[in-house]
Amino acid sequence: MAAATPHRASASPSARRAPAIAFGSRTDVGCVRDHNEDSLVVSPPLFAVADGMGGHAAGEVASEIAVNVLADRAPAHPDANALGEAVVAANRAVLRGVHEGVGREGMGTTCTAAVLEGERLVIAQVGDSRAYLLHQGKLQQLTRDHSLMADMIEAGQLTPEEARTHPQRSVITRALGSDPHLQPDLYEINVETGDRLLLCSDGLSSMVHDRDIEAIMTRVRDPQRCASQLVSAAIAAGGHDNVTVIVANVEGFAEARRKKMARKTKLTIALVLVLLAAIVGGAAYAFSYWTGNAAYLAELDGKVAVYRGVPGSFLGMTFSQLECETDVSVDDLQPGLANRLREGAITADSVEAAQALVDSYRQDIAQQNGEAGTGDAAGEDGAAGSGNAAGAGADGNSGSADATGAANSGNSGNATAAPDDASASAQGGAPA
Repeated sequence: MAAATPHRASASPSARRAPAIAFGSRTDVGCVRDHNEDSLVVSPPLFAVADGMGGHAAGEVASEIAVNVLADRAPAHPDANALGEAVVAANRAVLRGVHEGVGREGMGTTCTAAVLEGERLVIAQVGDSRAYLLHQGKLQQLTRDHSLMADMIEAGQLTPEEARTHPQRSVITRALGSDPHLQPDLYEINVETGDRLLLCSDGLSSMVHDRDIEAIMTRVRDPQRCASQLVSAAIAAGGHDNVTVIVANVEGFAEARRKKMARKTKLTIALVLVLLAAIVGGAAYAFSYWTGNAAYLAELDGKVAVYRGVPGSFLGMTFSQLECETDVSVDDLQPGLANRLREGAITADSVEAAQALVDSYRQDIAQQNGEAGTGDAAGEDGAAGSGNAAGAGADGNSGSADATGAANSGNSGNATAAPDDASASAQGGAPA
């Protein structure tokens, strides 16, 4: 059994400009027929399946005409009305082919056409070729068959299982080439990234149960392998008819979202890096400004020294330098202050503030030294004053002049004179 060559229509210029869609397709003559009357077109965003009827040199001609017209007339973007007009044009072309001697009288074809772009899907359908959508792992039939079996099932006269083996299961109630006033059913559907579109002739749907189709479409992620396995499943089930399958992955705006997210990520990273650089730069500047303006006092060789920066070290690095060594001895400072300098440092807001602290220490030391000098001078002045007072006593009381004069050394000349004068006064006054 040889597979028939797929009937493919060339892509229209507008379709060729459409974004790429991952898809796969396969058509096969099956196990019973001697020729393939199915045709398909895969020209993203357009996908279509046509199942011809009317026998050799008729059905395949009708389906070929239909897909060629669709490739030329289908819209470049999802537009249900425009796609419906393309199907109507295909119907007129099939009818015209009969009158012009292309094909044979009574030829016709089903047609299920879809335009998929982004997350928008439109379908135009005539006949019993189907469109399915696998959404979140669940398969659902999107189109309604234009067939006697579908009418009887809806009327409650048959079950779907009974319809699969009914002798009139191939009777079509609507097809291209049968009615010049034919209008297709139109569908407009919102799909999601991750969904999968399936278009197929009844050679698949009549041979393979929907649950098995669902299992294959869920399991086989590559669309070409998936289409091949679906056709193989139909052939394995008997292949009583031609089998044509198209599987297209709904990629939606995934690529656009990915690019947008990549740009956003790059922009975010760049912004974070800029902010981080600004923070690091600001911190470095602040630290440099702080260490360049801060100051502290510490002991250096027994003297108070002024350092610019901050005390201590980090990872072996110091952030200070000696500004000057003063003449203030640490030993001359108050004990508590001296201990602070010996054990660590006294910080200041600036070098000027540190110098001001040194000046205050220097004044405190000078003041302490001045108070000590004033106490010694006061003791000397007190002794002198006592001598003078004693001299005065000698002048006023001759009886104690000698003793007082001898005792006073504050003014030795006066003390010596005073006893002489007192003695003389005493001698002069004796007669009286």
